[in-house]
Amino acid sequence: MKRREFIILLGGAAAAWPLAARAQQAAMPVVGFLNSETATGYAPFAAGFRKGLSESGFVEGRNVEIEYRWAEGHNDRLPALAAELVRLRVAVIVAAGTPSVLAAKAATTTMPIVFSTAVDPVSEGLVASLNRPGGNVTGVTNLGVELVQKQVEMLHQMVPNATVIAVLVNPIQPFAEAATKDARVAGRALGLQIHIAHASSERDINAAFATLTQVRAGGLVICPDPFSFSRRAQIAALALRHAMPTIFYTREFAAAGGLMSYGVNIADGYRQVGIYAGRILKGERPGDLPVQQSTKFELTINLTTAKVLGVDVPVYLQQLADEVIE
Repeated sequence: MKRREFIILLGGAAAAWPLAARAQQAAMPVVGFLNSETATGYAPFAAGFRKGLSESGFVEGRNVEIEYRWAEGHNDRLPALAAELVRLRVAVIVAAGTPSVLAAKAATTTMPIVFSTAVDPVSEGLVASLNRPGGNVTGVTNLGVELVQKQVEMLHQMVPNATVIAVLVNPIQPFAEAATKDARVAGRALGLQIHIAHASSERDINAAFATLTQVRAGGLVICPDPFSFSRRAQIAALALRHAMPTIFYTREFAAAGGLMSYGVNIADGYRQVGIYAGRILKGERPGDLPVQQSTKFELTINLTTAKVLGVDVPVYLQQLADEVIE
């Protein structure tokens, strides 16, 4: 072979290498991750999702890409973000939170969707049934809203002299009405007055805490909500500042300085979402994957916060706790 021909051949091969690399990269499956809040606020749950995805054999940056779309607390942005993921032709959409899955479901009837939600997915029309979801949607429900009655009861055990319990609810969430109803049912059963406070912005949170003294609330229940989770540090700090015994729905709040939490392990639920996303990437259909229900409930008590608030934690509650923070 002449030298000139060899150089031309070599140059052509070199030019083809980036093309081959790009083709290999393009073949990597892409997962869309849709959430109504912020990347920082939802980091623990996103990490749980990636853990489940890796358990299914998919590691971000190695053999799968993840396109994150965060609405930054503005639910009205979710439809456009969901439509963007559909245009990108992602292999599966992970919809974190009820507003996200509603937006994703409205955006596509064919692209696989795996959700995490705190509501009953059947009553909300997300799936036909838990065992046989059908269609293009499946996921994990932690049934967090249904825990509100139990949380009111447990907070009453922590502060038995309180006659008024406040409940913080995000009114724009689909489950706000159900959470409010459950709180009032629990209040009547325990002979307590229930004060409902609404918050869907940082300003609302500050205003809600300002009214607690006026209504003489002796304790506060935080209802499950992506927005409240993303503002957990702010809420925990305000609860301390206002000397307000507060129960939350996941341990991340207690770890941030809240008094106590009772609910399912949401991060583990997101791990299951990641596993389902991986199974779909391998060829399974979402309609054939039963909706999973989180069954691992955890009680976490922050004794350091209890001392600051002057709350005497009953010994039996400490013994029941899965984790005691000191």
